[in-house]
Amino acid sequence: METATPATSSVVAASSSPAAASPDGRDGTGQPTGAVQPTLRISDLHTVFRSRGLTVAAVRGVDLDLHPGEITVLLGESGSGKSVTAKSVMRLYGANASFSGAVELEGRDLLSLPPKEMLAVRGAEIAMVPQDPTAALDPLRRIGAQLVEVLRQHKVVPNKAAAQARALELLDQVGIPDPKRVYRSFPHELSGGMRQRAVIAIAVSCDPKVLIADEPTTALDVTVQAQILDLFQRLIAELHSAVLLVTHDVGVAEEVGDRVGVMYAGRIVEFGPAAEVLNTPRHPYTRALLDSIPTPGVERGRLRSIVGQPPVSGEIPAGCAFGLRCPHAFARCRSVDATLISVGERRQAACHLLEEEVSA
Repeated sequence: METATPATSSVVAASSSPAAASPDGRDGTGQPTGAVQPTLRISDLHTVFRSRGLTVAAVRGVDLDLHPGEITVLLGESGSGKSVTAKSVMRLYGANASFSGAVELEGRDLLSLPPKEMLAVRGAEIAMVPQDPTAALDPLRRIGAQLVEVLRQHKVVPNKAAAQARALELLDQVGIPDPKRVYRSFPHELSGGMRQRAVIAIAVSCDPKVLIADEPTTALDVTVQAQILDLFQRLIAELHSAVLLVTHDVGVAEEVGDRVGVMYAGRIVEFGPAAEVLNTPRHPYTRALLDSIPTPGVERGRLRSIVGQPPVSGEIPAGCAFGLRCPHAFARCRSVDATLISVGERRQAACHLLEEEVSA
């Protein structure tokens, strides 16, 4: 699997106006400019954790729309907030987490739902494929029993016999060669790739409107990773679900992503069509991230690295969070945070340097 083409060194804004924008082409007021309504709309999402007197803002104002049949990728380093964003959509954190903003599933705000109603949404309307299938599966129960439980819990089938038949169909649908054997197997009897396929079968069992995949190929070898990514693309084409895929792997984003949001310090700093973001990045962080990745077949000498370390969630510096590491930073970057602006058709980036070029 090839990684992204090295970024260009120039930052050129393609818009004639520096009007603030957010992912998927919302205008400066936050309203959508396109005709297609998203399945899931995330608006100004904030996730804050409080423990022992400490307050950590892990997600800081994320706007994101997910459309049916499309794979939207959140890309970034560890600690950038991408997994927290994904899990916040499903409200998977306990009492020490608080959320603000809105997460609307076809117009219904999930952040305001009572816990019982949210429980019914999870698995049925929004499902997740976790990073570690071994931890996600009950080690003491057979794969078939776990599939049947989900189908019956959400009343997808009328009875146990129908659930068992549907479970076998699902195992076959995700490319498991011997569904009957896997149905009777315990998780430890399966390979990592088979366990991940079983987890995917559980996730898609209720034909969810939104599928969230949190680093779904990290624990797999390269060959199996490619197979799982192919499976994802095939299933999305069949189910027409809206997909949010979280990864730190640029190659994964390039291979399967329709659109990519690059996250840094709890915010999306660049968003747009995957091919454009990964081949002609506009934000200095995106360029630096791509420049630090080796490209097969291209001799570039010593790899570049990004100076410094990402900020700790509870210690975000004033101004642009990337400002202390950015070689292009100037005075405004140290005091005023940048907001997403339009830098082309369906493309946004949050950078004061772009604001200067757009208004020039």
